[in-house]
Amino acid sequence: MIIQAISFYIFAAIAVASAVMVISARNPVHSVLFLILAFFNAAALFILIGAEFLGMILVVVYLGAVTVLFLFVVMMLDINVARLREGFLQYLPIGGLIGAILVAELFLVVGAWVFAPEIEARAQVPIPPLDQMSNTAALGSVLYTRYVYLFQASGLVLLVAMVGAIVLTLRSRPGVHRQSIREQNFRTREESVEIKKVQSRGGV
Repeated sequence: MIIQAISFYIFAAIAVASAVMVISARNPVHSVLFLILAFFNAAALFILIGAEFLGMILVVVYLGAVTVLFLFVVMMLDINVARLREGFLQYLPIGGLIGAILVAELFLVVGAWVFAPEIEARAQVPIPPLDQMSNTAALGSVLYTRYVYLFQASGLVLLVAMVGAIVLTLRSRPGVHRQSIREQNFRTREESVEIKKVQSRGGV
């Protein structure tokens, strides 16, 4: 237990420090690297409480896809940090006012939040012992039995969002030749191949 407590405090301290550095670093690339470190420590905290599936998903999805995408975008755009900070003091009062309003709303929501006993009892799912079923198997059994329709609906929403993003960014530009799969599949041999008789020592 002492080792687990020490590990928790170490990972938690590094995660909090990394999160602070994400918003305080001057270089955007350094911010993304600190974000990667924060995700690693958050995954370690998940593993400490026995949720190894969530920890691995955090590493694979966020570190392997989202954060690396952020890093590539920041490096390719070559963001000028000094130019972005030019109007910081100008918009600081408005930003501080909006931040204070959001904090007040959060306190109001958290202070008025009440759990109904019957709803809390219905939402709970008994956790099987580790010797009977692993954490990943338990999550899969609950997700694909009780919440299978919600899971499919969330996948459909993500699919519609992806198609919508592609449609919104699709632009037709003149002079650009596009590939037509249908025309290529229906091409005949006569349309694709032309045989010519080349004379000896005549060249092509």
